[in-house]
Amino acid sequence: MTMLFQSEPDLALAGIAQDGVAALEKIELLRPDIVSLDLAMPNMDGLTMLREMRARGLDVPVIMFSTLTHHGAKETIEGLALGAADYVTKPTRYDNPMDALEAVRAELVPRIKAIVGAARGHTAPTARPSTGPATATTNGAAATRSRPTTPDDGGPGGPGGPGGPGGDGTPRTRVDAVVIGSSTGGPNALAEVIGRLPGNLRVPVLVAQHMPPLYTTYLAQRLDGLGQLTVREAVDGETAEAGTVYIAPGDHHLTVRSTGAGVTLALTQTAPVNHCRPAVDVLFSSAAAVWGKHTLAVVLTGMGHDGRDGCAELRSLGAQVLVQDETTSVVWGMPGAVYGAGLADEVVPIDKVAAAVMRLTALGSGFRRSPSAAASG
Repeated sequence: MTMLFQSEPDLALAGIAQDGVAALEKIELLRPDIVSLDLAMPNMDGLTMLREMRARGLDVPVIMFSTLTHHGAKETIEGLALGAADYVTKPTRYDNPMDALEAVRAELVPRIKAIVGAARGHTAPTARPSTGPATATTNGAAATRSRPTTPDDGGPGGPGGPGGPGGDGTPRTRVDAVVIGSSTGGPNALAEVIGRLPGNLRVPVLVAQHMPPLYTTYLAQRLDGLGQLTVREAVDGETAEAGTVYIAPGDHHLTVRSTGAGVTLALTQTAPVNHCRPAVDVLFSSAAAVWGKHTLAVVLTGMGHDGRDGCAELRSLGAQVLVQDETTSVVWGMPGAVYGAGLADEVVPIDKVAAAVMRLTALGSGFRRSPSAAASG
């Protein structure tokens, strides 16, 4: 990891620590822009260190290193809930160490630059030299951010912009389903949104969050315990029901299709889209074919532009598109791409997204809640 950071011209390695105890001391001394944190460390593990960082008021962005195991996935979801910005999984299928290092570089460096660039975009600059973001590494890792300016309310796609809802805030048409796409920072953004939605929501909610297998299982479990809605991983062939949130399983695209029984979910392992599986564009395009203009698309924080093309397809049919604002996004890549393409009807902070969803779904839908869902609501 030291070799990796020292070979990147835009990154400066601030320091290295062998365990969580030493890392806390070095973070307070060096004040890096970002910390890469191995969850498995001696003396003090990564989660304990992360809790202690927050208790000490050290709000430095953190990227975790975890393993593709049940234990690693569960710890990663806990770390994200504690405020870690993102994670990278350790390479396991490489015989050549240099190939493994390149795999880590491809995943880690873009995250460092995006996260640090974004942090610098809405926080006061530090007194560091401008040679590049400084990073600290714990048992081998580090990170960075950057983002566009926040749109004003009167701009294209803003609440008062072209194609938006009426001036009184009412939806243009009824909504039959909500589809959500997210990536970097998404788990906490989803917690904020889903935790605030009411149990009697009249439509199903489908989510594509960029995550590998196992991780989405624990994400669904965490989200299910936060609010009134039922949240679970999507199962191939099940019927979409109102008041239920379906999370696309890792390594599977989530799609929908109309059947005699209603709208059913389908999982596929067709080629990744935008280097992702699940991909937001795949979910949104599928929703466009089934629900058309009666779809509400929500794009939350994330790197890249996944979701932009799907939003274009939905908007061409008259569907509504809502995006998280720049200030509350960990990285304003995905929502920023939708806004930049002029496809956003509304741009709102994360703590207002659930209220916007409730307002825009107020006209109801053709869905019926199942008896069990109605009882639990």
